[in-house]
Amino acid sequence: MTTLEQTIRPAARSSEWKAIVVLILLIPVLWSPPFLVRFFLYQPFNIPSGSMTPTLVVGDYVFAAKYAYGYGRYSFPFAPSWISGRILAADPEYGDIVVFRTAKDTSVDYVKRVVGLPGDRIQMRRGQLFLNDRPVTRVALKEVFAGSACGGDDEAKVKRWRETLPSGASYVTYDCIDNGFLDNTNVFTVPPGHFFVLGDNRDNSTDSRMMSAMGFIPMDNLIGKVTRIFWSLDENGDPHVERLGKVE
Repeated sequence: MTTLEQTIRPAARSSEWKAIVVLILLIPVLWSPPFLVRFFLYQPFNIPSGSMTPTLVVGDYVFAAKYAYGYGRYSFPFAPSWISGRILAADPEYGDIVVFRTAKDTSVDYVKRVVGLPGDRIQMRRGQLFLNDRPVTRVALKEVFAGSACGGDDEAKVKRWRETLPSGASYVTYDCIDNGFLDNTNVFTVPPGHFFVLGDNRDNSTDSRMMSAMGFIPMDNLIGKVTRIFWSLDENGDPHVERLGKVE
């Protein structure tokens, strides 16, 4: 989508009429169903990295529900910087996969999973997530070939865990390395108006554990909740139709 900007000078009557004509011509576009859906309801994104593997992989195209958390500065392209807060605001829930921008870099869209809300204490111990001093339930699954998810030998296998948050949200995580760099952390206490995110590919994700790079995410920086994979291509550019559907 492009934005049309025109400067209308009082003395330039022809420019005024041109601007009026352009606005009139744009009305059908601005109020067309595809425009309204993308602007207010669902925005498409593609997945460029493996930080959310196996839930989301490179080549997936997803819809993010913009209405899920209300509308703020980053909900709309080219929104003015002075906008603050959210209209129809709602906070994310544990386990939601969200699209957002960080306080450190508001030019890039990120996608991660919410594991901590205001007041929560988050810690990683030996690769296991602790929420408010209690270990989050996880069950070991059969190892699978890592492919490119672990950044090494495609024939190597990766450990998988079925992790279930106290809310009931359940999903699969990858554990590429024992005692990895982010497998043991300090306790992070989520401040008011913020949330804490992790990637499902725990050893290959820049997320809230890295305070200097991402840290806590302001609620006002939410863009939407990922709800569905609507298209997917494999490494060869062929359709990956078995991946289409709802996202857990």
